[in-house]
Amino acid sequence: MDDLLAVIAELGLELHPDRISTVASKIETLGSVEQFALTRSSFGPNADKELVGRLDRAWRNSKDTSPSDVASALRGASAAAVLRENRGAVELVWTGPSTGQVPVRHTEQVLCEVIEAAKRRLFLVSFVAYEVDSIIRALRGAIGRQVQIDVLLESSDKHGGRVTYDSVKAMKSILPSIDVYVWSSDRKSLPGQLSGAVHAKCAVADGELAFITSANLTSAAMERNMELGVLVRGGELPFELHRHLEALISTKVIEKLNEDNDQ
Repeated sequence: MDDLLAVIAELGLELHPDRISTVASKIETLGSVEQFALTRSSFGPNADKELVGRLDRAWRNSKDTSPSDVASALRGASAAAVLRENRGAVELVWTGPSTGQVPVRHTEQVLCEVIEAAKRRLFLVSFVAYEVDSIIRALRGAIGRQVQIDVLLESSDKHGGRVTYDSVKAMKSILPSIDVYVWSSDRKSLPGQLSGAVHAKCAVADGELAFITSANLTSAAMERNMELGVLVRGGELPFELHRHLEALISTKVIEKLNEDNDQ
């Protein structure tokens, strides 16, 4: 039973409350855990399949727990997660081998959540960006909501940067309406500025939700690498990070690509 409650608690953190409501309503229609396969589509396409599988196994090991009990526990876990979020919270985010001992959320789901949460302004920072279909889909959704999207990337070595792949060109070709920034070509002449690389990785939505991570915007970082980060909801940190990124623009530490300096 403890294993089942632990998995349910993880799902409460992992899934949006509306998704939990859908899952719980579906589970209530089951006759027993033997029909669990009927619920899988209700978890949605982006749900952690391994976590859903753990719920199935944990429930089978606690067969005396009724579908209504599992549904109620899911709703309770989701309500607790929402309460914690409203109070302001920091969550651990991890991609890589799972121990099953500590509830963590995965990088790809969290990054998509930040993008999907943006209502007005989204700022992404990464060293490189490629082969991230789920992130591109989320960004297209944000564009459809009229969200202003700023992306800071490392220039390719052909343009004075430290990476061979031209993420800047690729990002602009896929999402031409977004604003892409690079480290200013004049940075060596700015006080206190040295030649270096854009090695930060983060995402900030509306100055209210911030994801700080070791993960680049790549399929390897989303799926295979060990990557560690934190998701910060509310409080001063998301606002301060947003202000800092905007200040990099206003002080000309970074510059927006346009027709004159397009890479």
